[in-house]
Amino acid sequence: MTDTRRPTWCDIDLNALAHNYTAIKSHVGTAEVMPVVKADAYGHGITQVAQRLQQLEAPCLAVAYVEEGITLRKNGITTPIHVLGGAVERQIPLFIEHDLTFTAPSVDKLKQINEAAEAAKTIARVHLKIDTGMERIGIHHYNADTLFEIALQCPSIEVEGVFSHFASADDPDLTFARLQLERFFDALEFFTRHNLPMPKQHIANSAAIMALPESHLDLVRPGLLLYGVAPTPEPPDIEIRPVLSWRTEVIYFKVVEAGNPVSYGGTWAPTHPTRIVTLPVGYADGYRRALSNQAQIIINDNLHNVVGRVCMDQTMVDIGTTSAYNGDQAILIGASGDHQISVQDLAQWSDTIPYEILTAITARVPRRWHP
Repeated sequence: MTDTRRPTWCDIDLNALAHNYTAIKSHVGTAEVMPVVKADAYGHGITQVAQRLQQLEAPCLAVAYVEEGITLRKNGITTPIHVLGGAVERQIPLFIEHDLTFTAPSVDKLKQINEAAEAAKTIARVHLKIDTGMERIGIHHYNADTLFEIALQCPSIEVEGVFSHFASADDPDLTFARLQLERFFDALEFFTRHNLPMPKQHIANSAAIMALPESHLDLVRPGLLLYGVAPTPEPPDIEIRPVLSWRTEVIYFKVVEAGNPVSYGGTWAPTHPTRIVTLPVGYADGYRRALSNQAQIIINDNLHNVVGRVCMDQTMVDIGTTSAYNGDQAILIGASGDHQISVQDLAQWSDTIPYEILTAITARVPRRWHP
């Protein structure tokens, strides 16, 4: 059968995903693990990743938007799904229809959820969002009692959990993260003071899973770490494996004479004749323009420099005096021989964060899931 696949793709190792989930689960002890699969599972494929996590009996999954939860339900995911983002009022019925867990970040939203659940003659599962220092969604920690009191008065709401989010748990200085944790605990004192059952407590993201064991509580929410990428430059004390590799193929070869500029704007030219290959990948695929004249790529077990500006659909690489032929594989993220290019490398070369590198790999790059 003729192979007509695009010569640029991502390989997704679902066995590595399973390994990482198990390693995180072991690391956090009695805390449950809620894998975060928002943003197409950080570019890894939300359906395929969730299916594997369901096989692993993950107790719940987290997404950002109701649409992501609906996608999972339509693809056979029966695991509880928590939508971390606040619900838009007109979409509240969708949560109920598809059995999704709400985030309630305010009194008004709580009342809207309760009214919709009453109308549907059901009980809505809700996690109350406390802002301990992110200044994003969530009621301020010093006003949390108000949210808790109203929640307890809502007959059609089950308060399953209370949560917050760290703003800087990936910072070497954890002073502010510890302050956030203290504020979170202070807010939760409401339940102790009133002799009420304590809902599930959760605040730990990937960085906090690594750096703040006292924040693991009842539930942790690994995102980047689950996909085998550390959220900080320091290696994690959890043995994780990269889940995604990104590959393409050489499609053109030429010799460029000294002084002849390469690509748009002429930002690079060789000082002596050299061999240049063209790869069919560019910033429309998520291979960022900021990688121009910065990144390296592995071709035939050798590291070579990206030269000239990355184009929308093509990228040029200086292979010097070595050889490469059309069809030879080029590794953008991954390992070959003695060399490895990580997500963190691309982030450093383009002055961004690993999260953006992964989630920016666009849908026109086909994914191949293994096994």
